[in-house]
Amino acid sequence: MTQPHNRKAALLSASAILLGNILFALTLKLFVMPSGLIMGGATGVALAVNRAFGLSVSGVLLVFNVSMLILGWLVLGRTFAISTLASTFLSPVALEFWERLLGDYVLTDDLLLCTVFAGLGIGVSLGMVIRAGASTGGMDIPPLVLNKLCRLPVSVSMFFFDLLILLTQAMSTPADQILYGILVVLISTTVLDKVIMVGTTRTEVKIISSKADEIRAAILSQIDRGVTILHGEGGYLHQPTQLLLCVVSNRELPRLEKLIHSIDPASFVIVGHVSEVSGRGFSLSKHYTNQEHDQD
Repeated sequence: MTQPHNRKAALLSASAILLGNILFALTLKLFVMPSGLIMGGATGVALAVNRAFGLSVSGVLLVFNVSMLILGWLVLGRTFAISTLASTFLSPVALEFWERLLGDYVLTDDLLLCTVFAGLGIGVSLGMVIRAGASTGGMDIPPLVLNKLCRLPVSVSMFFFDLLILLTQAMSTPADQILYGILVVLISTTVLDKVIMVGTTRTEVKIISSKADEIRAAILSQIDRGVTILHGEGGYLHQPTQLLLCVVSNRELPRLEKLIHSIDPASFVIVGHVSEVSGRGFSLSKHYTNQEHDQD
């Protein structure tokens, strides 16, 4: 049971890494390169060299990524290097494929459309790769190397390198393209965060009621979600009370609230957003040990 599950998970991760790199390369070809937008990271280095010397973006990206991979292997170890291996070669190869297939094809000349779709494409593609457990490599490696050798904070050196790459491109780029490039970074960062968290966010509901047992039984039977009973004490009269803790999907929340208020309209309900939930009923399949299958 575990072996097929692990094989399936590995296959899904490999597929996500492959598709993520292909989508990233396609985004570069259709939206970033034709519009002259600036970027940070290894791609920004390749774009800067391309605009200064006319060298192939995919070729420069491959050479740079391989150089960083070797540096990472020597300083950070084999385990880290293996995690960056796929993206080191996949994104340059995929970019070369799209360049050969599409040639001089331009999807749109509208700079705003290129900016929006570049941000979306980069955010989604990198989110897929990172969520699959792989590193994007490239300019992620020098800050980690400096952190290990000189104890420099990763965030500081990463910001410095990205700023330097952006300034290098800005020297030969019109002002409006620089501003749109900044917008690409903002959009892609926002989308990246959403993609990494998609499917894992849940809603946490805490319920304080004089009819706690009735509500607990209704949640177990009608919502089919586990409930944890926390024992507390009222802050004013110091009377003992029960607090029910339940985690549901976002879609189940309206149904749960309706159920709670139908049993006790005066119940005190706290609803909160949870970034990630793992365990039985969420990341693992449900396992019923008795008729009530509650969590406590």
